[in-house]
Amino acid sequence: MGSHHAGAVLFTVNLRKLAHFYEQVVGMHPVKTASDHVVLDIEGFRLTVHQIPESYAKSIVITTPPFVRENAAIKLSFRVRDLSRARQTASELGGFMNGPDREWSNDAATTCDGHDPDGNVFQLFQAEESKHGV
Repeated sequence: MGSHHAGAVLFTVNLRKLAHFYEQVVGMHPVKTASDHVVLDIEGFRLTVHQIPESYAKSIVITTPPFVRENAAIKLSFRVRDLSRARQTASELGGFMNGPDREWSNDAATTCDGHDPDGNVFQLFQAEESKHGV
């Protein structure tokens, strides 16, 4: 049995680009790289970014900016140290995060939605202790 506690698989036509995006924006670390997938980890959560086979991928077009898949049945959510930095990095790497005016807070965290370069919606949250330097 592996050392991770939970995980998800994200299929893409842009394997390296999408894996790099989650490495840089979320701070995930690659634990395995193969020709058709990259396994990323952060605190026991494994995200496998998997290349869609060519026979299917040839009919998929990712527009710029991408069509945002807001009606998907799942939204990945990750803790980050700094929402502002994540917002900037996401933008630099072809993704997007809503502005500070679209953030919401509760007692434990400030949260914001965005999308990756493929249009997959994700959510990032910054724990309140991160805001206070703890």
